[in-house]
Amino acid sequence: MKSSVLTRYRVMAYVTAVMLLVLCGCMVAKYGFDTGEDVTFAVSQTHGVLYIIYLIFAFDLGSKAKWSFGKLLWVLLSGTIPFAAFFVERKVVAEVKPLVSGVQPVPAKA
Repeated sequence: MKSSVLTRYRVMAYVTAVMLLVLCGCMVAKYGFDTGEDVTFAVSQTHGVLYIIYLIFAFDLGSKAKWSFGKLLWVLLSGTIPFAAFFVERKVVAEVKPLVSGVQPVPAKA
C-alpha cells in the first residue's frame, strides 16, 4: 500500500473533524443565540462536501487494508460524531502504518 493513501485519509479525517466542531459551534450560535444563520449554512454545506471526500478516502483505505465491514462502517461514521474522528484516526494510523512499510501487522486485541 502506498503511503499517500494513508496521508490523504489522515488529512481528510482531521479536516472533517475540525469542520464538524466548527459546525457544532455554529449550531449553538444559531439556535442558542439566534445569530449566524448565513455562516451556519455555509459551514454545513462545506462540511457535507468534505465529509463525502472523507468517505471516499476512508473507503479506499479500508478496501486496501482489507477491513471487515464493521470496522469500515465505524471509520466511516466517525466523521459524524464530534471528536470521534481524532481518536479513530490514531487507531487507524497505528494499524495501517505497518502495511505501508510492508511489515505484517500484529492483530489488535479487542
